[in-house]
Amino acid sequence: MTEQSAWSFADDRGRLAVAGRRPARVLAYVQAGATLWDYGIRPEGIFGSGHDGAEPDRAKTGTLPLDSVDYRGAGDDLDVDTLLRGRPDLVVAVSYGHGQLYGLDPDTAKHLEESVPVVVIDVGQARTLDRVAERFAELARSLGGAPVAGATEELDAARERLRAAPGEPRVLALSPAGQAEAYAARPQMWPELRVLAELGITMVSPPAGAGVNWATVDWRTAAALEPDVVLTDVRSHAIPLDEVAAPAWEPARRHARTVPWNPEPLCSPQAHARFLALVADAVEGAGG
Repeated sequence: MTEQSAWSFADDRGRLAVAGRRPARVLAYVQAGATLWDYGIRPEGIFGSGHDGAEPDRAKTGTLPLDSVDYRGAGDDLDVDTLLRGRPDLVVAVSYGHGQLYGLDPDTAKHLEESVPVVVIDVGQARTLDRVAERFAELARSLGGAPVAGATEELDAARERLRAAPGEPRVLALSPAGQAEAYAARPQMWPELRVLAELGITMVSPPAGAGVNWATVDWRTAAALEPDVVLTDVRSHAIPLDEVAAPAWEPARRHARTVPWNPEPLCSPQAHARFLALVADAVEGAGG
């Protein structure tokens, strides 16, 4: 490899991915692919996780051009031959710690790495959202991408709106599990929810107990947390909040403003700005 043509990137496992030239055909986990697209890197393909199905989850794909990006599938549909069918020269995956490639069977991941360079970005609870975003930005730059003009300014403006939000609206993040219960997020375990807390937003915590990232609660318990704003999981495996008919939730439904929330957030400045602006709209309305 010559100095002019060689490409390398040290991932969050401490492993160095190398190639004879800058990769041009990127296969990515959907969260990573949608983030890279925001930097102008069009992946040739994307794959999902065990939560996903035969079609890509639109809550996770951002502005990806799905008519020209091949969706490989998810879960048991993923094997090495399927993943490699588009002849990728780089795979970008995410991990929630310990270096395991999220969404892939460990044996599949092992054989994949024997065939093509793999970069893993850690998006786990130990990372700050700013650090995750920084790592995606570094990877995008190495692949020839660049941030959208004005995106950083939009993000700064959204942050300022939240810092200046009136009152102290109570914000609850949850994932509806059915008509009987919900998964209430423990805010300190989610990088994007910690950002809201750092900006002065009152994040409501579910009762202590089982569950590291989520507490399983009935709808009466969720309503008793008295949210003014509900961040509701809009991934395809969560039921829509407006389909919850539990009588105990009705007072909260009438009172609280809702904001769509993807717990696998895109980590580009413009995607983060869009999310914070939606939260700012809701808390300004609730606290005004």
